[in-house]
Amino acid sequence: MEKSPYFDLEEKQKVKLDFTQFIQIEGVTKKEFRCEKVNILDFSAVIFTSRTAIDHFFRISEEMRVTIPDGMKYFCVSESIAVYLQKYIIYRKRKIFYGKKRFVDLMDVLGKHKDENFLVPVSDVHKEEISALLEKNQVKFKKAVFYCTVAADLSGLKIDEYDVLVFYSPSGISSLFSNFPDFKQNSIKIATFGPNTAKAAEEAGLNIDLTVPSPEFPSMTMALDNFITKEAKKPGK
Repeated sequence: MEKSPYFDLEEKQKVKLDFTQFIQIEGVTKKEFRCEKVNILDFSAVIFTSRTAIDHFFRISEEMRVTIPDGMKYFCVSESIAVYLQKYIIYRKRKIFYGKKRFVDLMDVLGKHKDENFLVPVSDVHKEEISALLEKNQVKFKKAVFYCTVAADLSGLKIDEYDVLVFYSPSGISSLFSNFPDFKQNSIKIATFGPNTAKAAEEAGLNIDLTVPSPEFPSMTMALDNFITKEAKKPGK
């Protein structure tokens, strides 16, 4: 925690920050996966966008008693995600490729393997950018839901006691109203990260006070730092 920029923000502004998971991940069951009519062995390569995707790909494979062939190729969005594969396979003996960090960066790598049939393990809530980029680059693929994003139980949280609520995903907005269906924003400030989160907040009827990233504030901590400073200077503060 001491290395987090949020810790520095707490120290600098003398504020209290609570970190609460509004969402949690649940793997689909073997029965649910069968309903998708996806045969893992029909694919010669897998695209991983997160460590969570890796965990649930191998979990489902094990539960369905599918032995992943040694010749399976693995394509990961970043090197750190690729290295995580060591948890399940002998890394140096497999065909593993990775991009720089973003999904779009992986396109150059995938372009060199267009003969492969790719499986893309995703959550029930995922970026449509994935399909759009793969289709645009004429990559043969199929997405399959291996895990779901669900609302966490926030029954013990006193939501009205906070001055600012910060959301990083549309799922967080959904969880807010799932846990607190009668939630009224009143004087609570809302901060959102990313256009999709901002859109979800607006559609839920929330007034957004901070939208990040922006040319002025590329990070949430920078935006909050500036916001807190301005609020402190207001009369009566």
